[in-house]
Amino acid sequence: MKSPRILITRLSHIGDCLLTLPMLNAMRDNHPDAFVAWAVESPTHHLLKNHPGIDQLISIPKGWLGKPAAWKPLRNELRSLKFDIAIDPQGLTKSAMLGWLSGAANRVGAKGQWGRELSPWLNNRLVRPQATHVVERSMELLAGIGMEAADIRFELPTDAHSDRSIGQWLQEKSLDCFAVINPGGSWASKRWENERFGSVASHLFNEHGLRTVVTWAGIEELEMAEQIVALNPVGSVLAGRTNLPELQSLLAQASFFVGCDTGPMHLATAVGTPCVGLYGTTRPEDSGAYGAQNIAVQKWYQSGSCKKRRNASNDAMRDILASDVNSACDRMLQQLAPTKVTPVTLATGEAA
Repeated sequence: MKSPRILITRLSHIGDCLLTLPMLNAMRDNHPDAFVAWAVESPTHHLLKNHPGIDQLISIPKGWLGKPAAWKPLRNELRSLKFDIAIDPQGLTKSAMLGWLSGAANRVGAKGQWGRELSPWLNNRLVRPQATHVVERSMELLAGIGMEAADIRFELPTDAHSDRSIGQWLQEKSLDCFAVINPGGSWASKRWENERFGSVASHLFNEHGLRTVVTWAGIEELEMAEQIVALNPVGSVLAGRTNLPELQSLLAQASFFVGCDTGPMHLATAVGTPCVGLYGTTRPEDSGAYGAQNIAVQKWYQSGSCKKRRNASNDAMRDILASDVNSACDRMLQQLAPTKVTPVTLATGEAA
């Protein structure tokens, strides 16, 4: 039997691409000899480029759908790879359109609320997902091409250069054991107050002797991280500028992660680091850190359309108190193995 040639069209965002990795691995379990390509936008390709389950990454320029001049070269590139199957976990016009342009005879996508915009018309094998979480919904699409779901695993490859550089940085900062706080969020409505993150970092240090590395990306997040570290400069450390593979290496060595529903949280999940996730305009059962090892903090769900939630004020996030997250961190530390968390010992005369 001929091995299938499969195109995955999950273009963005970082977190959603990471949450699609279990589907990729399940495809490999079903067809280890298949040719698998993944169409993706920057910057996620930096994380996917060495994944053993991917034979070829196809770089898609952002905004290509609104530029008809880009359609023909993309069509030619995709058709040259002679795909039999296109699978669309994203469920949008731009992702389904790539499958249609590829000429794949079997184009699998979702119907119902998860098949959005024109995707139900561009895909021709529609599956109605029964699960709520994006990881499990993506796995359900495999039924559209007669594949069976397998164990959920991410298997994100490591980068030796990034591991070395982060290892050296941790050694310079005397960080053998630490938590990570990431204050950023792709939507302003997903973000939490910097002062409250600072309170959490102080709680971890003062109550548990655990230092915190505060990560950031871009000027705005750098300012947020600096404000958090300033609240407890002994217990908190400002991360250096990191690319995605370096952030992956840092997260892989952390005891646990604290932050909002955004790419770094899902990157922590993909490398096996448990998360304390904060949720307002998204729901953990839909798109939260995947797995029973994670702890979700949500007072209420700020509902509405995707556009409405993206542009909303972060009322639901502001109703989460520092004490709520401190309690979640306490529970996280209780469930972690003792060898995972070792309190820091201050030098004589060093103030907390």
